Amino acid sequence: MPLALPRRDIMIEVNNLNFNYPTKRVLFDINLKIGAGLITALVGPNGAGKTTLINCLVGLHAPAAGRVMFEDIDVAGSPREAHRRMGYLPDFYGLYDELTVRQCLVHGAEMHGITRAEAKRLAEFSAARLNVADRLDDKVSSLSRGLTQRAAIARSIIHDPAFLVLDEPAAGLDPDARAQLSALFRQLRDDGMTLLVSSHILAELEDYCTDMIIIRDGRVVHQGIDDAAADAEMPRRMSIELAEPHGKFAEILASSDGIAELRVDGTRAQFHLAGGNAHQFGLLKTLMAAGLPIIRYADEQERLQDTYHRTVAGNNGAGKAGNDGDEGA
Repeated sequence: MPLALPRRDIMIEVNNLNFNYPTKRVLFDINLKIGAGLITALVGPNGAGKTTLINCLVGLHAPAAGRVMFEDIDVAGSPREAHRRMGYLPDFYGLYDELTVRQCLVHGAEMHGITRAEAKRLAEFSAARLNVADRLDDKVSSLSRGLTQRAAIARSIIHDPAFLVLDEPAAGLDPDARAQLSALFRQLRDDGMTLLVSSHILAELEDYCTDMIIIRDGRVVHQGIDDAAADAEMPRRMSIELAEPHGKFAEILASSDGIAELRVDGTRAQFHLAGGNAHQFGLLKTLMAAGLPIIRYADEQERLQDTYHRTVAGNNGAGKAGNDGDEGA
């Protein structure tokens, strides 16, 4: 379920962010929070602005207005300071084919101001962490896509960042490599790292993400971290099961306030219910008073895919900013 986090548990906070390309605005009044110690999914249609937003978060783009705060650092104002505590894996990985894995890792560490001797030690440690220690002296060009992915992540976290951003990390990986990647992300989170993962593969995000930000047409249309009042009003995914058929089951549900996307199949029903705890309790009382033989009445955690499709469908009529010009943004 969405979390209402106290300020000390916010890793990234974005306030009123706008970004312009030379001919048009592509991000509009972005406000969002990314919770510390979580894995947050960043999703949206192609051209929604995901890659542009990521570039603003990691200090590669300067916004036209607004700001990105990373812990207590203004990212646009002090990008170098922010980069000491951030890791970023773009969708093209950023490794050099003719260098060995060891050389790429050492170079990555030195780019963060780490001495050569310490960089060599960290290369060994980071390679072991990502299970590529036996490939340290192999050229990147000789690696499979899955191993290249692991080497690239090893390079991204060699300086032990608090916050890791990954743009389409599973693209092109086979099912086994994707499963290994999911386990890796969970391990990094358990080690204390905060992750933001941009991906089109919603079913895969279910394996490890605890929050989700949906961006559409340059605007945030859903975020998993919000204030408590908003959380209380979010529609809940409910399911009901009866011990035996009841002739008025569907009728009673269909006439109840706050119910949407109702599906009734014999003795079972699923729907979204708005209105928070009071409305949920009120519906239960109504059903019990009508004599329905309820054996299950559950508030189910909504899947990321369900949240995404419901949110995007509900925003189809919203104002559109157009394509942001990024490949797969």
